[in-house]
Amino acid sequence: MQLQDSGVQYSRWDDSSRDEVSAEAVSSTEEASSRERFSRKLCSGKLGIAMKVLGGVAVFWAIFILGYVTGYFVHKCK
Repeated sequence: MQLQDSGVQYSRWDDSSRDEVSAEAVSSTEEASSRERFSRKLCSGKLGIAMKVLGGVAVFWAIFILGYVTGYFVHKCK
């Protein structure tokens, strides 16, 4: 698994009472590819949860139908 560098740095090691947060602009060459943005959008947040639930239901029905058809032909009376 590769670590990804982000443009936001957070430091609490300073002795001052204020925490430091610095953000850097990301250039267009470092911008995430469209596939990564698409994947991030579909795999996180409420949309990601909905996609996982719908995927799980689809897999359940696919296995159910495959098992039904297989059972029909295995146990078919001749």
